[in-house]
Amino acid sequence: MLRISAYQIEKSYSTVKAVNRISFDVQSGQIFALLGPNGAGKSSLIRMLVGLTRPDAGKIRIEYKGEELSALPKRCYGYLPEDRGLYLDKTVRQNLTYIAKLRGMAAADISAALVQWCTRLDLLEKMDDTLNKLSKGNQQKVQLISCVLHKPDLLILDEPFSGLDPVNQEHVLAILTELKQSGTTVILSAHQMALIERLADQMLLLNKGELVAQGSLAQVSYQLDPKQWFEVSFEQQVNSEALERLTAVAEFKTLAPSKIQLTLKAGFSVSQLLQQLTSVAELADFSRIQPSLHQLYLTAVQQHNQQTTADAQGDAA
Repeated sequence: MLRISAYQIEKSYSTVKAVNRISFDVQSGQIFALLGPNGAGKSSLIRMLVGLTRPDAGKIRIEYKGEELSALPKRCYGYLPEDRGLYLDKTVRQNLTYIAKLRGMAAADISAALVQWCTRLDLLEKMDDTLNKLSKGNQQKVQLISCVLHKPDLLILDEPFSGLDPVNQEHVLAILTELKQSGTTVILSAHQMALIERLADQMLLLNKGELVAQGSLAQVSYQLDPKQWFEVSFEQQVNSEALERLTAVAEFKTLAPSKIQLTLKAGFSVSQLLQQLTSVAELADFSRIQPSLHQLYLTAVQQHNQQTTADAQGDAA
């Protein structure tokens, strides 16, 4: 069992506050995603988790197999850094064998694992090619294999989908899902919101080193946009005056003479809303509008930037 908890951690570089009082909890067997634009603090958090840097304030607590540790054992985790660490003048086989030995793997186990993973990621025929002859995507796949060869309990991945085409992104998505099902804990930073939406159990949205939202996809969606939006089509044209009289509708906008979008007023149920809508006209269609994580992300970052600017101007005044 593995659990990682961060309590009010901070990290600054010169005059830049990279991480500002961030707390989170990663449970064993979860996929935990760190989201945010460049400079949000994701890589700074990851470097603290693997022990490359230490928090200026706060604490990171690691519980592993019933013990509380100050740092993760190397055999316990696989780490894909933001700045890749492959040897471009060495072959795929040489790179992976060297890294596997550093992780304490036996020679026989290394050979079997190389064949397994290189076959899985279409690199078997390239095992004796030097990395500088490989495409960026294939180099990325080699780096990913180096993280999973030794069957770690924890994977920490900084932009694992970088350089991969959609087909290989799906391969990696499937691999991460399988590893989670086998009990592996995954912490990852990524920009591909559509993939994160399908993958992550929990997520932490950051901007300028500060927390914007955290939790499951449903929790994050509610934190960023608590309104419940619906799209409604009627069998005939409806007038806005009739809609304005509906007490279950907080606001609406007309898309066509017989089609609207609306939000549910607090304190009313969906069934109450439906009853009121059918009193206006016969319904042709009714569906919930769920904003994508990408849309929510862009809106949240924009709003946070505006609030940060307003706060800074207020302090200056």
